[in-house]
Amino acid sequence: MSQLDHQHRPFTILLADDDEEDRQLAHDALQDSRLANEMRFVVDGEDLLDYLNHRGRWTECESPRPGIILLDLNMPKMDGREALAEIKADDSLRRIPIVVLTTSKDEADVLGTYDLGVSSFITKPVTFGGLVDVMKTWTQYWFEIVELPNGGNGPAD
Repeated sequence: MSQLDHQHRPFTILLADDDEEDRQLAHDALQDSRLANEMRFVVDGEDLLDYLNHRGRWTECESPRPGIILLDLNMPKMDGREALAEIKADDSLRRIPIVVLTTSKDEADVLGTYDLGVSSFITKPVTFGGLVDVMKTWTQYWFEIVELPNGGNGPAD
């Protein structure tokens, strides 16, 4: 597959973050990095699992299988660590790459999430410019270099 093919692989990015401003900043940063993939948003770990399993408010809604999940750790109801553990324990979901995008710099969070199977751990920069720079590097890595399962859409449902 050529590098051009990698750049144009259409798949959904699912961002799980309870902070509306952080969701908007991540969305804007990805747009500024010229990533054209569709982004979907969930607000906590329960909402994330509902989205992935087409439950709750996602029963009747279109919820395309994400090619990658950006996951905040500190969310209400079910935090990112708990959601990560459930996703990685589910044979139908565990191949979806998950990248932690959080304000935490705690070594226990880094080690704990890698132990649970996270693909990458990124601490959110404090400025929008810093976030844009991180997202540019992140998109180049994940969308131009890495080969994702099943063309980026994860395993078939």
